[in-house]
Amino acid sequence: MQTVKLGSSSLVSSRLAYGCWRSAGTWNPSEVAAEGEAAGVRGIIAAYEAGYTLFDNADIYCRGVCEQILGRALREVAGMRERVLVATKCGIRLAGEPQPEAPKRYDFSGQYIVRACEGSLRRLGIETIDLYMLHRPDYLADPHEIAGAFVQLYDAGKVRCFGVSNFRPSLVSALQAACPLPLVVNQVEISLARLNCFTDGTLDQCLEKGITPQAWSPLGGGLLADGTNQRSLTPVPPHAEGLVAALDSVAGKYGVSRSVIALAWLLKHPSRIMPIIGSTNPQRIQEVVAADRLELSREEWYQLLIAARGTELP
Repeated sequence: MQTVKLGSSSLVSSRLAYGCWRSAGTWNPSEVAAEGEAAGVRGIIAAYEAGYTLFDNADIYCRGVCEQILGRALREVAGMRERVLVATKCGIRLAGEPQPEAPKRYDFSGQYIVRACEGSLRRLGIETIDLYMLHRPDYLADPHEIAGAFVQLYDAGKVRCFGVSNFRPSLVSALQAACPLPLVVNQVEISLARLNCFTDGTLDQCLEKGITPQAWSPLGGGLLADGTNQRSLTPVPPHAEGLVAALDSVAGKYGVSRSVIALAWLLKHPSRIMPIIGSTNPQRIQEVVAADRLELSREEWYQLLIAARGTELP
């Protein structure tokens, strides 16, 4: 696979990243079975063998089990840790933690960020996280307090680079103004079924500041992969049928699946969008790598955009 730098950092990744959020096969730790965990490990190893070099995780994914599964894969494959980038996130706290009456909430307090990072390091079984991100914006976020935690983790050698996830541009600016370390990634939902980032300033800011946008749910929760309306992450657009038909038309021209076309559409954007692939099926993990080799024309790109909008451009 071709490679891309993460923001202004020295970290270099494959253009497609692998997301570990499905690795446990469930969000409930009590439901994780040995065969499910083994399937998660196989998916991660399949991605590594297919050329993916950035593995995205979060402490909230199956309450840390997905980090443990990634750590197991890193131990099982000789030399893998030295050849890949490990990314994970913190900041979402579940209800009942630590007091029974505590609600689900977000926490970017400096003390919590440091403690959460140390927990992730233990579960992953590594000494340094390559990319550490704040997961969802904390309404009580203090940019200076966050910056202090970042510097502490960086100086201790526990994190190499930092980023954010699901941040609006104004909060990215506020945090970067307070932090001496560069924010190299903003991980947000981007797909032909979710176009907000093209109009809300997120991708404009990435272009301006040299921040790498990482796209979670780049296939619209499955809608752009198989045409099903059974989607869990994004509302189904009313013109989904036309969008799928447009994808199929372009896919037929190139002899690839609609998943490949949907990913190639993201890869064409000059901000260097990095799609995060979440499948645990080794065949699908390998199949979509073809997007890295496919260059859509400007006309094809706009044809798909118009189909996604459901209306002509003004």
